[in-house]
Amino acid sequence: MQRWGDKPFYSLDYYLKQVFGEKVYKVSLNGGMTCPNRDGSLGTDGCIFCSSGGSGEFAATKTGTIYEQIQQGIDIIRKHGKHTGNKFIAYFQAYSNTYAPASYLEDLYIQALSHPDIVAMSVGTRPDCFNQDIFALIEKCNRIKPVWIELGLQTIHEKTAKLIKRGYTLDVFNNTVKELRKRNIDVITHVIIGLPGETEEDIIETVHYLNKMDIQGIKLQLLHILKNTPLASIHGKIHIYSEEEYIKTVIRCISELSPAIVVHRLTGDGPKNMVIAPLWSCNKKHVLNSIMHGFKISGAYQGMSL
Repeated sequence: MQRWGDKPFYSLDYYLKQVFGEKVYKVSLNGGMTCPNRDGSLGTDGCIFCSSGGSGEFAATKTGTIYEQIQQGIDIIRKHGKHTGNKFIAYFQAYSNTYAPASYLEDLYIQALSHPDIVAMSVGTRPDCFNQDIFALIEKCNRIKPVWIELGLQTIHEKTAKLIKRGYTLDVFNNTVKELRKRNIDVITHVIIGLPGETEEDIIETVHYLNKMDIQGIKLQLLHILKNTPLASIHGKIHIYSEEEYIKTVIRCISELSPAIVVHRLTGDGPKNMVIAPLWSCNKKHVLNSIMHGFKISGAYQGMSL
């Protein structure tokens, strides 16, 4: 397997150091958005796995301007000694961050891009939350500083998409990717491992499909069962991945992923006070170390030390 720095895959850390010359941290922001799966347009409960925080529990609270949130986030990161540099990524994380009029979004985006320590902007959203004005706005912002769009696909399989109440079909994702790439916008795709009813082969089919798409990054996420979500009411009836199963599946996904695609995430961690299962996932550092060890014993790290 090809190596990038100290890893056998094209990691985000390696990519950022190549592009910006140093380690770069994300500052999570809250733009006060909602989601068509929550405001009644498509539903009110969200996707079955999504918490009331719209996957933004680690984002800032909506208590200040975006510029102020960025400064507060940077101050916290530096206080904890995580980063002493001057380069950060503005990450619009909570809910669907293109789900608003372009005029509202422009104010938020320009505030973020105007901060001197921000070198790029990443926008988490859904592929059904775009129109021509928003595409044009993102293209405009991308000429100021690099913009990434993170799309929550989760799976290519329509049966699973209906089960998790995703609310859009695969062709919507395809069309949005094409529109973004026409404008030279980098696309990062979210994929969930462990969705109800999906086999390892189903997951690998999603990876193979994405290899053929013009995407630049991927985020792999373990399915978490969180309190007060629709999934919580049925979690006893579905298969929950063991740590060993997850590590095996992640390594296979990465092994079969196009080497041109940047791996932005190998797993995620839900808020510990909200996770019902799997509880082993709450120790993210241990999980990541176990994944790296799995790569090592699989031969990917042959001749290297960890």
